[in-house]
Amino acid sequence: MAKLYFYYASMNAGKSTHLLQADFNYRERGMATMLWTAAIDDRGAVAGVGEGPIIASRIGLAAPAHGFANETDLFGAFAAQHATTPLSCVLVDEAQFLLPAQVWQLARIADQARVPVLCYGLRTDFRGRLFPGSAALLGLADELVELKAVCHCGAKATMNLRVDASGAAVRHGEQTEIGGNLRYLALCRRHFTEALDLDQWA
Repeated sequence: MAKLYFYYASMNAGKSTHLLQADFNYRERGMATMLWTAAIDDRGAVAGVGEGPIIASRIGLAAPAHGFANETDLFGAFAAQHATTPLSCVLVDEAQFLLPAQVWQLARIADQARVPVLCYGLRTDFRGRLFPGSAALLGLADELVELKAVCHCGAKATMNLRVDASGAAVRHGEQTEIGGNLRYLALCRRHFTEALDLDQWA
């Protein structure tokens, strides 16, 4: 039976690298794949890697992808491509930005089309709160896999601290902000709590 997977981690844990390696493994064996990433993530275009949506890792790997937005019908797009080119796997980067309804569409791909779906994303935002897409994946995925990142103290990093231009912790703002290394630090819960002074903030 095909499964819906959720690979989650803090920033800098190698989520995109892991996805691209999985994609390479399928393609090396002659199997077609379908890659998705959030349409709002324009880091590839900014870096001059390409004009359309891409999935890019910090170690230099990259691949073109479809971009999903709130109105995207993931099952419909999959079904249209699968009808002409049988797909062996669907891989989704930045999965925290999925709508819960889109997570159900991905589950339908695994259940009805029997094609595995591998989703990669953050579990929580800079306030320690679940993203809606991540919450849906935590509830619906057949397999949950935590990818490890390391805090500066050596402990496992599970939290994502947003910082401003001066390096100070940000306590308020929109849940979604693209920036990667420029705006976020991966920290253990203790250092995340200390940086935000959560006794005063929560």
